[in-house]
Amino acid sequence: MSASPAGRSPTGPGRVADEDAAWRRQEGWAVRFEWGVDGLTEVAQGAGAVVVVDVLRFTTAVSVAVGRGAVVLPYVWAAGDAAAAYAARHDAELAGRREDGHWSLSPSDLADIPVGTRLVLPSPNGSALAFGAQNDVPDALVLAGCLRNAAAVAAVAGAQPAPVAVVAAGERWRGSLGPLRPAVEDLLGAGAVLTALDPSAAVSAPACSPDAAAARAAFVAL
Repeated sequence: MSASPAGRSPTGPGRVADEDAAWRRQEGWAVRFEWGVDGLTEVAQGAGAVVVVDVLRFTTAVSVAVGRGAVVLPYVWAAGDAAAAYAARHDAELAGRREDGHWSLSPSDLADIPVGTRLVLPSPNGSALAFGAQNDVPDALVLAGCLRNAAAVAAVAGAQPAPVAVVAAGERWRGSLGPLRPAVEDLLGAGAVLTALDPSAAVSAPACSPDAAAARAAFVAL
């Protein structure tokens, strides 16, 4: 039995090894779409803009707070005092439970946030993803997209160098550290941003990867 050619998978002829697979990175497409932290690692490589979508509720909360003139700092969903220490280092308030009198992840809670408030807003999905994007893709502009700000986010993202990577946060099975569960609201929120990037196309768009085209088509159908 002959050895497999370099860069080929031993599991079948002509199969590209997973770690080298361009399809994972959706290479060749100017507009890309994926899910979660692993998806971000793949499709955000070389991106000029990364749009994080977590409709319920992080990116919707960001949209409300920023619209009120606040500044939102994403952070991971951390145990202990790490989030509080991060807020203190950045001269910011820390969101928590509304029952305790704190600002929270609820967009309606942030409708009255004062102008100029600096707020660390941790969440296990969207905020952690945005925090990771800021660190893992430092040359990209990281944006928070949702249904209510899709057109504005698309206008800014589209003005950056291609590619644009739209990454849906999804949810988690069995708690904040469980495996990813794709969420329909994030699929549609991502589709809204993808549609706004090229509203002239009826369903798909030539620049979209198949993944991005599917999310776009879901929103258009809705």
